[in-house]
Amino acid sequence: MEHIPKELIYQGYFTIRTYEIDRARRVTVASLINLMQEAAVQNVMELNLSVWDLAEKQMSWVLVRKNLQIVRMPKLNETIRVVTYPAGFDRLFTYRDYLVFDANDKLIAKSSSAWLLMNTNTRKMERVPDDIKEKGNYDTTHCLDKPINKLSAIEQVDLYKDFDVHWHDTDFNNHLSNIRYMQWTFETINFYVENKGRLKSLDIIYKSECFWKDKVRVLTQKIDERNYLHSLIRLSDEKELAKIATSWDSYSD
Repeated sequence: MEHIPKELIYQGYFTIRTYEIDRARRVTVASLINLMQEAAVQNVMELNLSVWDLAEKQMSWVLVRKNLQIVRMPKLNETIRVVTYPAGFDRLFTYRDYLVFDANDKLIAKSSSAWLLMNTNTRKMERVPDDIKEKGNYDTTHCLDKPINKLSAIEQVDLYKDFDVHWHDTDFNNHLSNIRYMQWTFETINFYVENKGRLKSLDIIYKSECFWKDKVRVLTQKIDERNYLHSLIRLSDEKELAKIATSWDSYSD
């Protein structure tokens, strides 16, 4: 990480707790992503670019694309180090990387993500202001690859499940938490539910907001035993909310 200005990097240490694990006593995917996003929030707070800093401008950050790759899932009571930093800008998007290390400084997970600025009144995207771009103006060629911006469409529905958006499913942007999109998707994957499945990789593209009391259907196509495609649809207008591709493995112990 020598190529990244030190003032842009945040490092947080987290010990995996009992309410963050699954029945294999490893951190759940949702909990791991939450810890990564907690580190990111701390980072933008240090940079004075949090949603609360931007509130006066009626702007907020919204996640639009994410790639996650996992080498292994940390166990209960294990301490991990999460490193995150802004990884570049373009006209509409900002990029952020995450690296997760174990106590021996071995990389156990990494993620690249793309974000946009949303006008909280109009719910439309805003261009990234120049003063924000200036804070991340450095050579980003050594950062992680940008998350993909296109996923294959589902050709057949092998599994599906319906969900209601409850009030506790929403976040500080008053829309469905990005974590819920993933958690609900995982519940349609038989390998995950039946075999202590471990997520190996995930790509997600968020296409539209979803709100309290909406009804959502998760459609899943099983490509093979460990690879799946997914689409989240709002039932009221059949609008696609997100596309997801997941790949799974199993625990070796």
